[in-house]
Parts: sequence; structure tokens; C-alpha cells
Amino acid sequence: MATLIAGLVVFLGVHLLPALPAFRSDLVGRAGERRYKGLFSLVSFAGLALIIAGYAMADRGAQLFAPQPWAISIAPYAMPVAFALFAAANMPGHLRQTLKHPMLIGLLIWATVHLFANGDLRGTVLFGAFLAYAIVDLMSAIRRRAIKTFEPVARVDVIAILAGIVIALVLMTFHRVLFGVRVVPFGL
Repeated sequence: MATLIAGLVVFLGVHLLPALPAFRSDLVGRAGERRYKGLFSLVSFAGLALIIAGYAMADRGAQLFAPQPWAISIAPYAMPVAFALFAAANMPGHLRQTLKHPMLIGLLIWATVHLFANGDLRGTVLFGAFLAYAIVDLMSAIRRRAIKTFEPVARVDVIAILAGIVIALVLMTFHRVLFGVRVVPFGL
């Protein structure tokens, strides 16, 4: 569990830097934009690797609460939405223009559904941390008015939606192989 927690601290900690604009600006000023982005990427990758390894190594732990039937039943429908929002986050489409922060909204959906569908200690630590991060970062982004302006293109919304559906279907199909739990009848 310690490796999982360390990974969450590293990964989510570095992703909270934009929520601290003065501190981030100071780091960019010291290192330069390119070096800052390179270090950001390296630290993110290291944190993600620790999360994956830590989750795989950690026991499920105590069952803190019963998995919620509503979360289990909506997961196959919520995940394509979450993944479409992830895809839309970096595309100049109407989804991004309307929602402003589709990646964080997608992360809220993903983390909330997974948190309530599990209930074990390991899952609660992982999904609870991502849920807390998404809430804090979304509030910060709204407060900072961190919005890019662009002319939306409808075809990228179609691409984001299709990509979200395809990625969700692939992950649901292989969920048992990857994470140990079969989540859909067609899953392997």
C-alpha cells in the first residue's frame, strides 16, 4: 500500500502544480519552460508507474463499505462518457468549449463510479485520491479561469465520442485480465 500511496502523492502532487500559479511560475522561471515540461513528464511517469505497481502489489484490504449496486449498473454507460471527455480535453471541439474542463469532469465520473463500485481499502485509496484531486483541480481551474479560446470543430467531437466508446469497450472487455474483475458479460 505504501508504494500506491507514494505514487499517488507524486503523480497527483505534480498535477496540482497548475493550481499553485505562483509556485509553478517560479519553477518555470528557474528551469525554463521546456525543462519544466520535461521534468513534469518524468515525474508524472514515475508517479504513474508507482501507482500501477503499488496497486498490483497491494492487498485489497478491508471492505470499508459494500459496493453500491447503482455504481456497478451505471459503470458500463458512464465509462464511455468519461473516456469521451478525456479525449475531448485536448481537441478543439464543442464538448471542450461547452464543458471548459472535460478531462476533470471525466475524471470525476471515472473516479466516483469506481470508488462506489469497489469499497475495499485499496480501491478507496486509489479512486478516492483521484476524486479528491479532480474536485480540487476543477475548483482551481474555474477560479483561475484556466480556459483556452478556440474555434470549435464539430468533427473532433465525433472523434472524441467514438474514441471514448472504443477505448471503454476495449477496457471493459479486458478488465478482468488487466484488473482482476469481469465487469461486462462480453468481458474476457
